Amino acid sequence: MTAADDATGPAPADDATGPAPRRRGRPARTAADGPAARDRILDAARTEFAERGYDKASVRGIAKAAGVDPALVHHYFGTKEQVFAAAIELSFAPAMSVPDVVAEGSREAVGERIARAMFGIWESPATRAPMLAVLRSALTNETAAAVLRKMIERRLLERMAGELSDLSDIPDPKFRAQLASGQLLGIAMLRYVIRMDPIASAEIDEIVAMVGPTIQRYLTEK
Repeated sequence: MTAADDATGPAPADDATGPAPRRRGRPARTAADGPAARDRILDAARTEFAERGYDKASVRGIAKAAGVDPALVHHYFGTKEQVFAAAIELSFAPAMSVPDVVAEGSREAVGERIARAMFGIWESPATRAPMLAVLRSALTNETAAAVLRKMIERRLLERMAGELSDLSDIPDPKFRAQLASGQLLGIAMLRYVIRMDPIASAEIDEIVAMVGPTIQRYLTEK
């Protein structure tokens, strides 16, 4: 042992200036990580999925758009599929209130109420654009379609079926709710995605007047 060794002790086994071992779990907190980080990530995810579609969007791209480390995206949301699920929950949030209108009036007018509520959401550019972006992703990717299908079934159809069961003693409420939703979604695709006339240019009151009785039959006729 040299005098230097005796004065200072043996040199450490590892270089103290080298990188620290990487830990699993939450990434180290940075200036970009704060109360608003999760919201920024979610907003960036909605934009990335809307502009690039599910296939081309990536966690790395979402993180870059949000100004955070990709590890923070994984921390808050998990996988790309889970990020997409969170994004569509937000995009379809206005439509999730549609089952509530079942109980807001008479049984005889439930078809018109549901049609007017749903098309009212589609008519607003602010709520239409995010829903269209989600639908485009779902039409081109099975993983995205499965996520959307699960969300619609859990948050929309099951609730609507429950409201119908409370409203009357009709059989097969879930099947009827699916039929009504399919009718409304088909018209929405023709009007807002394909933009096929005369549906695309018709007044919304005219569409509701024509569609309402059909929705009513699906939901309440025995």
